Amino acid sequence: MLPGSFYDIFVVDPMHKPVGTIHLSHLLRAKRPVKVTDIMETELKLISVTMDQEDVAFLFRQRDLVSAPVVDEAQRLVGAITIDDVVDVIHEEHEEDMLALAGVGEDDLYDAAIDTTKARFRWLLVNLFTAILASLVIGLFATTLEQIVALAILMPIVASMGGNAGTQTLTVAVRAMAMRELTSTNAYRVIGKEVLVGAINGVLFAVITGAIAWFWFDAPQIGLIIGLAMIINMVIAGLAGAAIPLVLDRFGVDPAIASSVFLTTVTDVVGFFAFLGLAALFLL
Repeated sequence: MLPGSFYDIFVVDPMHKPVGTIHLSHLLRAKRPVKVTDIMETELKLISVTMDQEDVAFLFRQRDLVSAPVVDEAQRLVGAITIDDVVDVIHEEHEEDMLALAGVGEDDLYDAAIDTTKARFRWLLVNLFTAILASLVIGLFATTLEQIVALAILMPIVASMGGNAGTQTLTVAVRAMAMRELTSTNAYRVIGKEVLVGAINGVLFAVITGAIAWFWFDAPQIGLIIGLAMIINMVIAGLAGAAIPLVLDRFGVDPAIASSVFLTTVTDVVGFFAFLGLAALFLL
């Protein structure tokens, strides 16, 4: 029985094992009479029934396939996958990754309140402890903050800019890993590029924020300190945004789910420590 729509005809041997494929366009243009073996292509990419749908989507993208035969453990033809099916898979996986980055599920809108609460509680709890860690860093410089109030006013800027810069890098890295464009073979090159981008942006925003702080508080030292802290945090944000997903993937943790929590911790801790540490060093 023919499917509703198809692009290729798969040729099988007496054991129902695929041996070739014929594009419909080739079949329609072929001169009659002609043997099937004369117009079929023998180079086939078989898809196992156990292959993950993400791997199938990657294979279609890598080989520019429009359809492929699906075989069982005995290499017998049991079905076919078309580009239409793969488009749906790519859409589903993209949606799943975007939801995972926020720590939510696709059924959250319809689940009972208690179920949604349980699903979100775990990562919120992790986030709580990481936030406490950032607060402990601030606590180390309580005396510095008491003496220079301007630091408390400017402190969130450094952490926020680092967090946003890291999120940009993180989003690119997670997507690249999902598309198999970021692997262990090119990881160092990608990380190096993101660190460089972070350094360049850090210098640019250091000039902007440093000038604002200088004129705001009429204190060039504070402008210099926030500028240096901005450079440090944005460089670390680029490094962490690219490296954290790779490390989590190495340990078998889905980068789309856990990366943002750890990234926020890194940029907050480094941002606060750099800013307040430099202030304690140069202003007190």
